Amino acid sequence: MVTFTVEDHDGNRQTIEAPDDMGLSLMEILKASEYPVLATCGGMALCATCHVEILEGQDELGHASDVELDQLENLPEYYPTSRLACQVRIGPILEGAVVKLRGEDN
Repeated sequence: MVTFTVEDHDGNRQTIEAPDDMGLSLMEILKASEYPVLATCGGMALCATCHVEILEGQDELGHASDVELDQLENLPEYYPTSRLACQVRIGPILEGAVVKLRGEDN
């Protein structure tokens, strides 16, 4: 299991524990935890509605792919630590990370 923190649109933080052996994405865990993540493309990095900002732990995640960057760069708000939650796999690299929801909130 991996433990990380999610900050919602109101600034509230909650610790999430997720299995790291099922190949799940951060987007899937956020949706399962009932966060307002649209993820309209279903995890294909085509819509950017699962936009998050990695507040802590971004160095462990590595760099976004070119496809992911193409989507992020088209957003009205794009941060150096922005990622698409659908492209971040749940694994030890997320241990202790802090993730802020940035996508549309409904």
